[in-house]
Amino acid sequence: MDRERYRDKVLGCWLGKAAGGTLGAPVEGWRGPHRLEFYDPVPERMLPNDDLDLQVVWACSLAAMPEPAVSCRRLAKAWLDHVGFAMDEYGIGIRNLRNRIEPPFSGSYDNWFTDGMGAAIRSELWACLAPGDPELAAAFAYEDACVDHAGSGLWSEVFLAAAESAAFTEPDIRRVVETGLAAIPADSPLREGIGDVIRWFDEKPEFDFLFGRIMEKYRSDNFTDVKVNLPIITAGLLLGRGEFGASICHAVNFGEDCDCTGASVGAILGILNPAGIGEKWLAPIGRSLVLSREITGIDAPRTLDEFSELICSLQGRVGLERNPARSFEPRPVRALYTLRRSGKPGEASAPVVFGGQLCRWPAPLENEHEQLVLKFEFRVPADGEYIVMFNTRAQVEVEVDGAPAFRREAGGSMAPSFHRAPWNQSVRLELKAGAHELKAVLQRMPGNVAPDWVLGVGDAASSQWIPDAFCG
Repeated sequence: MDRERYRDKVLGCWLGKAAGGTLGAPVEGWRGPHRLEFYDPVPERMLPNDDLDLQVVWACSLAAMPEPAVSCRRLAKAWLDHVGFAMDEYGIGIRNLRNRIEPPFSGSYDNWFTDGMGAAIRSELWACLAPGDPELAAAFAYEDACVDHAGSGLWSEVFLAAAESAAFTEPDIRRVVETGLAAIPADSPLREGIGDVIRWFDEKPEFDFLFGRIMEKYRSDNFTDVKVNLPIITAGLLLGRGEFGASICHAVNFGEDCDCTGASVGAILGILNPAGIGEKWLAPIGRSLVLSREITGIDAPRTLDEFSELICSLQGRVGLERNPARSFEPRPVRALYTLRRSGKPGEASAPVVFGGQLCRWPAPLENEHEQLVLKFEFRVPADGEYIVMFNTRAQVEVEVDGAPAFRREAGGSMAPSFHRAPWNQSVRLELKAGAHELKAVLQRMPGNVAPDWVLGVGDAASSQWIPDAFCG
């Protein structure tokens, strides 16, 4: 590819990503449909976004290496050195790495958010480093995604990296999507979701029709679930028919993880046709590279132009280094349990061991009067304020050190992250250094299924997990 054309496409990628992400950020997590046609509110600059932040960290880390190479272990080190995000899979990945669990197990172990969008949104760098080489872009993306994801969450980044790499040399959007599909396993749920959207679009290429079909089949408790957001990205690309503004607006108007879907669609359109972005989308956001405060310890480029130049200087110099961990030591969680009927004494407490902090009881509770009483010991390293979380769909009453903490009835959603756990699933407490007790009394789950839950202790100031808090 002509070098100047390559540079234009790299810059188009980041300008398109910034515009799409800024459009979607104000309605992130909101259920659609929306009816946006432009920024609302109109920004005065690009909004900071983890979609871009993490890729700046990776690029700066690669540039600092004498022989730059992408490997899951090198990227894991960059996570610990430079990233302070505590959200969802990011926080769990960091906790696992701090517990000396190396990738790919840091992404798969004890992680409720394996299917989150956190890896999909950092795919563009690998496409820019492997333009027109989807296989290499996919391999780079795999090394990245496995640090904090598994399953569909991992394959979503592979899909997008391969598709975006193809967009450097392939002008047809459908073929770009097909290239991404070819990079992921045939049995991946993403194949079904993306294939459904293509088929539904061919049947009736209208927003409201596609919205109804996608939400009916793929909407999730978790608005960041890739199994709904990757079909949304595909729908935005198809409905927009190559026009930048229409494409990012369609993606954002579906709702769910709006900043991410808008950013991914904007990046692909920016690669396909950098000149098609339009000044009306660029003027409000400018060219300054605005990073989140959780990114530290890097000398970041000041503008998107400088960032693009950094990537262009790395292209052709970055190797692939596969050295994943072959095994790991899980962190079992021990508890005492009692099964009892309401108002009656239960049997003597017995020990039980769970495979981690993401737990499932082996059988349903038989009727609404049966209770499962669990007692866990946890430790905090110093005096201070902490968040204690017990996230479940079961009816639950929770005590900490013998005092009532919170209670909630059965049903509702799960989102076991300290910054957005559902109401009455966590509590902030001043705790002394040392051992404490969490007691949870659970009752029958809706649908008579086995109860599951995620428990954790986080630092109240940072919302980061306390490593090994329950793993005595």
